[in-house]
Amino acid sequence: MSSKRVDAESKVSGNQANIPARIRRELDIDDGDQLRWHIESDDSIRVEVIQQKTGTFADFDGYDGDRDTDVTTEHDVWGIE
Repeated sequence: MSSKRVDAESKVSGNQANIPARIRRELDIDDGDQLRWHIESDDSIRVEVIQQKTGTFADFDGYDGDRDTDVTTEHDVWGIE
């Protein structure tokens, strides 16, 4: 048996594994975050947490141009002269 410390365990069910609550809290993993899996050369697994970016458009002020636009005819060419 390995002497490595075990922080938490979970079981695989239907090709899915739950992330233990303690790990989610410690790493601040929330709904919508992504996990990037890496297989290391020693066959261990490293998991990188990619935090969901919130408020992507929160600071977007919209179109501030000098003319009116019509989305029904210009949506594919907006901003292209």
